Amino acid sequence: MKVLITGTAGFIGFHLARVLLDRGCHVCGIDNINEYYDINLKYSRLEEAGFRKEQIENGKEIASEKFLHYHFIKLDLEDQTYLLNLFHKKRFDCVIHLAAQAGVRYSLIHPHTYIKSNIEGFLNILEACRHFPVGHLIFASSSSVYGMNEKMPFSVEHNVDHPVSLYAASKKANELMAHSYSHLFGIPSTGLRFFTVYGPWGRPDMALFIFTRSILAGEPIDVFNHGNMERDFTYIDDIVEGISRMIDSPPKGIPDWNGNHPDPSASRAPYKLYNIGNNNPVNLMDFIKAIEEAAGLNAKIKFQPLQPGDMARTWANISDLSREFNFYPSIPVKEGVKRFVSWYRSYYKV
Repeated sequence: MKVLITGTAGFIGFHLARVLLDRGCHVCGIDNINEYYDINLKYSRLEEAGFRKEQIENGKEIASEKFLHYHFIKLDLEDQTYLLNLFHKKRFDCVIHLAAQAGVRYSLIHPHTYIKSNIEGFLNILEACRHFPVGHLIFASSSSVYGMNEKMPFSVEHNVDHPVSLYAASKKANELMAHSYSHLFGIPSTGLRFFTVYGPWGRPDMALFIFTRSILAGEPIDVFNHGNMERDFTYIDDIVEGISRMIDSPPKGIPDWNGNHPDPSASRAPYKLYNIGNNNPVNLMDFIKAIEEAAGLNAKIKFQPLQPGDMARTWANISDLSREFNFYPSIPVKEGVKRFVSWYRSYYKV
């Protein structure tokens, strides 16, 4: 199977590529290596996958020195001409679109970046899938789309029309865009609402990374909403396992889908949405305690009010994913945090 993964210098893309390569897939990875966070971490991920920094140039396809069937291209998704030529040349069987401008708080300051990356970039992916059909398009959405919804656990059958950040709105827009292309052009599309993914090689803007760095440095950490937060923290290996299970099973559409009582997670078109999370929300203070235990140090805590754009609680209903793909997360938070702290100390030599 020939698979395109966008965002392979990123956290999830890095891990997913290695799992699919182990499965025998031929993987082409693309990433623009932007400066939203430390590009050295992104280059380190690529180096782990066999791509040396000095080899990487815009638009240049290079082969991995560690994996026989892995190629990488530094590419901006707004480059529609290059993207269409790539699809024409490679004829991908599956596209897994993970590249995006991430971050809720960053979207309050740099809103135009989200339209360019998350809307225009995804449109170019959809157009490429339209003109050079693929067997399955899997794209990243987010738990952030649930916004002001307070009904727990979050279900893909719930209304998600009240986002509380532009980032969330851009992910909701991606779901709508994918459905329209699925309906019009028959692109089998699966959207995945990720719930607070964490683990080794994770993003420096995420709470686990920030807390670990500060605790190990003896610096105080800001804990928002005075610690009254819950997150459905999901370990990276569980996320990647869930994605890999569904690659060979594109949605076919539901012929008797009822427009009078529409299920927003499905359609007559070959389109489906899933939550992919741990299905076990953890109190933020308990999460911090797990970091303290793994680090062998106590946190210095500064309680702060809830930040604009933040959600106080997330909890994923994953019944569809479990039923259809036998997906059951297996890594508890304490173990996952322990693995991350061990990686962090090794990587940063602290």
